[in-house]
Amino acid sequence: MNNRNRGKNTGDDSLFSSEKQIEKLKSALQDIQYLLSRNYAEKASSELVGNHYRLKTRQIQALRGASASGIQMQNRKSKELKILDLIDRTVYLDGFNVLILLESLLSEAYIFNGLDGCFRDLSGVHGTYKRVNQTQKAIELIAVFFQKSQVEKLIWVFDKPVSNSGRIKQIILDFAGEKNLSWEVELQFNPDKFLVENAEIVVSSDAWILDHCKNWFNLVVYLIKEENLSVNLINLNTNGTNNFTNNTNKV
Repeated sequence: MNNRNRGKNTGDDSLFSSEKQIEKLKSALQDIQYLLSRNYAEKASSELVGNHYRLKTRQIQALRGASASGIQMQNRKSKELKILDLIDRTVYLDGFNVLILLESLLSEAYIFNGLDGCFRDLSGVHGTYKRVNQTQKAIELIAVFFQKSQVEKLIWVFDKPVSNSGRIKQIILDFAGEKNLSWEVELQFNPDKFLVENAEIVVSSDAWILDHCKNWFNLVVYLIKEENLSVNLINLNTNGTNNFTNNTNKV
């Protein structure tokens, strides 16, 4: 295990720690929602608003993750399941999406609460997945969810073209074997399409998946509440959905 994590980037504190910056981001997010709800393209909307508020690249990235149109928010909310809905069901998990988000959260990176109530981070795979100090803890938290939810089977789905996807698959299978967990791991060339077409229940915060899936469960919010996890949260959601306090240490 290399000594690394998915914590803050240099300069993140200056972009996200002050109340002035947070209020500016909230206003910018309202503007993006207005444009998206009138069918403006996401990229054009975020660039227009970013230029108007003079935002930096990572601030715009955070806003893109947090934004959604009114129709998208309604659609996603209508398909969101509760924990009791998962009993004796098969659940598909968007592997890199969930794992990296949990690693970022455990690394005390900034986590953003979007308009749809999902939490998102600013990390990415970029063609190669590298295990970090928090990987094992993240897998253990998913095991806690699996046992408490009484899910019958959990199927992890990873991007096959991503370097080290086979290695993380084996790590998860070894862990599941040790703990006697009913887990499977799939490597897919197009995991987003695979999840939308094959899963009745998806765990993900990926916007495209949430828009097109049959049903989904908000795993990270569940774990934060259930396990009382510390989170370096930037709450951009002013709509009351999972509306936690800004920059709180405990959600």
